[in-house]
Amino acid sequence: MKHPKPGHWTRRRLLQTLPAMLAPVMVPAELRALVNPTKTAPFSHFVDVSSNAGLTQTMFYGDPNHNTYIIEVNGAGCAFFDYDNDGWMDAFILGGRRLEGIPPGSSNRLYHNNRDGTFTDVTEKAGLIDAGWACGVCVGDYNNDGFEDLYLTYYGQNKLYRNNGDGTFTDVTEKAGLRDSRTRFGSGCTFVDYNRDGLLDLFVSNYVEIDPATAPKPSLQVPNCNYEGVAVNCGPGGLGIPHHSLYRNNGDGTFTDVSKESGVAAMRGSYGFTTVAFDADEDGWQDIFVACDATPSMLLMNNRDGTFSEEALLRGVALGMSGEPMGGMGVGIGDFDLDGHIDLIKTHFINQATGVYHNNGKAEFDEITTRVGLGAERRFAGWGTGLVDLDNDGYPDIFIATGTFAPELEKVYAKYPARNPRLIFRNQGNGTFVELGDEAGPAIASRHVSRGCAFGDFDNDGDLDILIMNRNEPPTLLRNDAPPGNHWIKVRMEGTKSNRSAIGSRVLVRYGGKVQAQCLTSQSSFLSANDPRLHFGLGTVSKVSIEVHWPAGTTETFADLSADQLITIREGQGIVKGRPFR
Repeated sequence: MKHPKPGHWTRRRLLQTLPAMLAPVMVPAELRALVNPTKTAPFSHFVDVSSNAGLTQTMFYGDPNHNTYIIEVNGAGCAFFDYDNDGWMDAFILGGRRLEGIPPGSSNRLYHNNRDGTFTDVTEKAGLIDAGWACGVCVGDYNNDGFEDLYLTYYGQNKLYRNNGDGTFTDVTEKAGLRDSRTRFGSGCTFVDYNRDGLLDLFVSNYVEIDPATAPKPSLQVPNCNYEGVAVNCGPGGLGIPHHSLYRNNGDGTFTDVSKESGVAAMRGSYGFTTVAFDADEDGWQDIFVACDATPSMLLMNNRDGTFSEEALLRGVALGMSGEPMGGMGVGIGDFDLDGHIDLIKTHFINQATGVYHNNGKAEFDEITTRVGLGAERRFAGWGTGLVDLDNDGYPDIFIATGTFAPELEKVYAKYPARNPRLIFRNQGNGTFVELGDEAGPAIASRHVSRGCAFGDFDNDGDLDILIMNRNEPPTLLRNDAPPGNHWIKVRMEGTKSNRSAIGSRVLVRYGGKVQAQCLTSQSSFLSANDPRLHFGLGTVSKVSIEVHWPAGTTETFADLSADQLITIREGQGIVKGRPFR
């Protein structure tokens, strides 16, 4: 591991935190608008189509009014993925149960896209009925058979579901060598080809070590079991800190635990949440970022020899704007300033601003939350998030799903309501964001106790819609009615030498003198998985060029491509399909 020069970290952290130290804690919206005026062009309008689309099953998760243990609190993720390869995104939502038992209808839910704006619940038919404390989902074709598989984390036994290619899934956890002998609190997961052999390996982060039989309960007398004078669920502080796991894909349907030899098992200092694998330093090898709660977040840099080094502190993504550990929940990655490098945003606990970390392309990050305009919004606990272009103007925006961690608080404090709105920060195209209000529609202001969210084009109309997991109510499906006039392009990739899902690919799209980078990930947001077709808004530009950096290490470029279409690129074979949507 390289160490910084003496004084380097102190000077760097001071420079990062100085804007926050000089800025007021809260800035009125009117003043923000004067300093950083909102774009005059119309923004996307979002419509809640959940009920009409058929996403009606309540996702039970703990008691809605009182939570005894932290296992009831975190909720779960969701996914947009095409399980039957028909070209339309299906929806998968994770659920839980109650502490005292399993309510009728409790289960994770798979909804098949009917291609007409509606979905059909096919959970039972698909073999995915399961009621437990589900947490995270990651998607990837681990056996390279052309069908996307699912890995789910739980408080309890994590599960690997193999997609059989006929609309059904089989639990192959034990057969794959992934059954655990002890109860763990699985949270983040990601399929990642860390050794570049064309097979998707698996990284799993764990949250806390807890046994309800011996765990403390809400109390004003017990540290970490109360918040501002209100007894709430205990933790994560005071609970055991687990280790995280890396499993190598053997290529025969089984995995080998390589946590110890890779160095991952020794990285035992943080409560892990969302896990995102991407090539942070652009050296052609996959690195792994883990958002961590109440402890420093982790950045596992790939040493290219089967081992990792944890370097988040050295590289500027471990802590918050004042140098303190944050309540890290969700992660969004993208290129907000169009410099061709992957930046990172991380949602945090209440009274903590969502963090924005700028990457110079060498995995050297600067914390610039206040500078870009997100420092003032600290009212809500943020969970699912995305750095995604919602209005197709060519500049990625920020979406955040919010919700309380302790429903008991609102009975004492009006400032801590259990149900919270969604948040959108519009990219101004000058390196800053402005928080929107009514411009995005009443579905954004609607209040819920939300957790994970996924971004994808469920109706194939050329913009990004949003799927949200809500605790103790049905999920939300937000249809994006993007303003007309802006162009877009989608890039779907198929690996040949690389893994079939092409997870880990880094794509650069050049348009109108701009360049935007995106990475194909297995998990992001909060414990969730996005539509694998990378979506680029283009503004008024109608021609683009595309540069693909494949996980196996090769690069391909494609020039003079027309906008408003889905481009499918097969590694080594070029564009195999290019067609307008619908």
